[in-house]
Amino acid sequence: MSGHSKFANIKHKKERNDAAKGKVFTIIGREIAVAVKEGGPDPANNFKLATVIAKAKANNMPNDTIDRGIKKAAGEGGNIDYKTITYEGYGPGGTAIIVETLTDNTNRTAANVKSAFNKGNGSIGTPGCVSFMFDHKGQILIDKEECSLDADDLMMMALDAGADDFKEEDDSYEILTSPEAFQAVVEALEKEKITLASSEITMIPQNYVEVKDENDIKCIERILDLLDEDDDVQAVYHNWDDSQED
Repeated sequence: MSGHSKFANIKHKKERNDAAKGKVFTIIGREIAVAVKEGGPDPANNFKLATVIAKAKANNMPNDTIDRGIKKAAGEGGNIDYKTITYEGYGPGGTAIIVETLTDNTNRTAANVKSAFNKGNGSIGTPGCVSFMFDHKGQILIDKEECSLDADDLMMMALDAGADDFKEEDDSYEILTSPEAFQAVVEALEKEKITLASSEITMIPQNYVEVKDENDIKCIERILDLLDEDDDVQAVYHNWDDSQED
């Protein structure tokens, strides 16, 4: 982890998302629809929906929009036919990339994802080829400037709520949880009026890869930009240390 600021990475990713906020809301809206279809409209009895709602709030989606999405999905759930497909592959410089998609046309999505990798001199691999390099975790980031608690108090609050780990960076605090404990930890922090810079269940690289070749960097950015533009892509995880690109 040395030298890598996850907060910088998250801010970098948020800048991408903020540039296409409409797409972010569309992505979350699809996730709400699928979660409601699979487990019903009550987040208290539907862990997946509760997790998506936490993600929606972290991305500043209005409560009214969330509620409308849930009611709409509950009313027409039978008409929703999205499939979740995950692609794994390799980017330039020895980087690993995971792409989560939610699609109603698997042929279109597969072609678009493959094209994005090809245009950035990357390649699609077989399922499982890079996911072993990542850990499935709940990740919560808190900006130090927006947190009045000291590190010890915040750490004890998070651990008491069920967090697995607490780390202090130069500019932020990072809280890691199991996917199952994520919602409880988020709710405990929100109850104490702690502002969350980011909260999501994600794939965290076990190690980050620093890429120095300028052409490789441009190619990786090309892959990520093309994937970001694809409406079927829900999330992209990679182990490129892009914190130096700010």
